[in-house]
Amino acid sequence: MEKGKKGQKKEPLDINQAPGIVREFSAGGIVFKKVKEREGRKVRIYWLVAKSSPTKGYPGNVWRFTKGWIDDCDDGQKPGPLASGEKKANEADLQNAARREVREEGGVEAKIIEKIGTERYFYTSKEGGKKLKFVTFYLMRWIKDMHQGPGFETEKVEWLEFEKARKKLSFSGEKKFLDQAEKILDSGIQESLV
Repeated sequence: MEKGKKGQKKEPLDINQAPGIVREFSAGGIVFKKVKEREGRKVRIYWLVAKSSPTKGYPGNVWRFTKGWIDDCDDGQKPGPLASGEKKANEADLQNAARREVREEGGVEAKIIEKIGTERYFYTSKEGGKKLKFVTFYLMRWIKDMHQGPGFETEKVEWLEFEKARKKLSFSGEKKFLDQAEKILDSGIQESLV
């Protein structure tokens, strides 16, 4: 316990009871694709990055990984009970959300290989409120492109080699998760999984 004013004991901050801070929970995928060169046996690895469609709140060029709320309500306008923390999400909820977001925002079907971790950050919503966002990322292997392509939230997607993908990403936190994803692949995941 910390000491507060005049030596009073102060309880540690419980984010669930912090005034004015709303929590949001999301999941997403860091998707890779292995491509064999025509000549030789060399295999190149490409990473999927998506450019957000411009909106009033985010009019600029934002390159990111595919991610989104665990669930939603009001036709996608508000986070659902899992995404808002009203109900606790389990691992299956997170994985299903990651696969869905990869399909919707990336236009691809992918298999989860491994959980990479959860990023936490604060941001100010377009309504002006403070939000604490939790995004759980999974390393995922590309299976196939979806015939409908990416949804309305994505202007376009690109498959890029590591350095180009890292440079293109807009957010430093996502660059760190790409670094972790590459380390996982470099550590020699069993070929039967990939």
